[in-house]
Amino acid sequence: MYDRLKGFRDFYPDEMSARRALIDSLEDTARRYGFREVGTPALERTEMYVDKSGEEIVEELYTFTDKGGRELALAPELTPTVARMVVAKQQELAKPIKWFSTRPFWRYEEPQQGRFREFYQTNVDIFGSAEPEADAEILAYAADAMTDLGLSADEFEFRVSHRDILGGLLEAVDSAVDVRAAIRAVDKSAKIETAEYHDLLHEAGLTYDEAETVDDLLDTDDLSALTDFAGTDRVANAVENLQAVLAAAEDYGVREYTTLSLETARGLDYYTGVVFECFDSTGEISRAVFGGGRYDDLIESFGGQPTPAVGVAPGLAPLSLLLQRADVWPEESLSTDYYVLQVGDTRDVAAATARDLRARGHVVETDVSDRSFGAQLEYADAINAETTVIVGERDLANGELTIKDMVSGDQVAVPVEDFPGDREAPRYEDFA
Repeated sequence: MYDRLKGFRDFYPDEMSARRALIDSLEDTARRYGFREVGTPALERTEMYVDKSGEEIVEELYTFTDKGGRELALAPELTPTVARMVVAKQQELAKPIKWFSTRPFWRYEEPQQGRFREFYQTNVDIFGSAEPEADAEILAYAADAMTDLGLSADEFEFRVSHRDILGGLLEAVDSAVDVRAAIRAVDKSAKIETAEYHDLLHEAGLTYDEAETVDDLLDTDDLSALTDFAGTDRVANAVENLQAVLAAAEDYGVREYTTLSLETARGLDYYTGVVFECFDSTGEISRAVFGGGRYDDLIESFGGQPTPAVGVAPGLAPLSLLLQRADVWPEESLSTDYYVLQVGDTRDVAAATARDLRARGHVVETDVSDRSFGAQLEYADAINAETTVIVGERDLANGELTIKDMVSGDQVAVPVEDFPGDREAPRYEDFA
């Protein structure tokens, strides 16, 4: 007997039906906004992730050397891949480029609640627009994706910030600070004790008094006060941009879901502007459900022309936790429109009936195991068949089929030529 690998999961049909409903909803919302689906490979060169994130990233990857001597990695995220794709055909693609994709990713890290070594995300990105409307559209997509899944406005919130406000304030407090390290510390601040957080800021180059100052600065919603404190164009321009995005979000109908949260930093170094994370409003799920933001420099760093970009990536596992907490998780059950039951030597008629129903778009099963009448009925019930069509030798001798409603148990005999007839979805009540 083989055990499943740690951090990987199996999904049986009933569980997968709920996951499929979740994926379909996320993707349908993206399509309504004009995002186009792309397909991407599972493997990339390890060098691509090292160049983007540094050598230390290798410890978090599933890597190997292939038979051609190439150092490869299972993709831990999508953004570098789509950046590579944009660079490859940058001159041919109409701007803005609006793409989405749902697929698995892999990271070699310790599994925890809502986080696995193999995980699935729906990535939604806009390339080629630096305007606040692009950020607002990503926020609007994310909000519509949540409400389309059955969540109400009081179930979640988007905590919005700006990387240049945070970076500019850190520089204003101490120009010698390691901004990247300090931002990563701020990103962890809600998950660790205050003393440990201040230790990280100290390691990034701040004194402990300066760490306290940073805490006070970030605990405000008065953006003009931050501009006055920093006294730099970097912070002034970032504040102006954030205000413009929030104004656009108002017009896009998403402002009610957003909260200013300057501690929201997003840990990845490639973010450059507005960033946001989605949280469970009740606090029952303590970690971010998903996040996104602007990464204007990545395409150029991959060898392309300067191309602004912004995106979001709802993760299926943490999002599933929120849907379950809010009691709007799709039902985990199988669904079958028709089961065509065979009694005796009736395979030709049963098969023709099943083909006819499938041609009309229905989910149809029929016997492939030579089971008894009773066993077939039990199976039809197990797969939640709504209607069973009984094709028996005796009924056929009279030119009839039997249509059985599986909920009520009622059944009626109908002429073979009348089923399904001109009806797109014939049921028991059509003949009773």
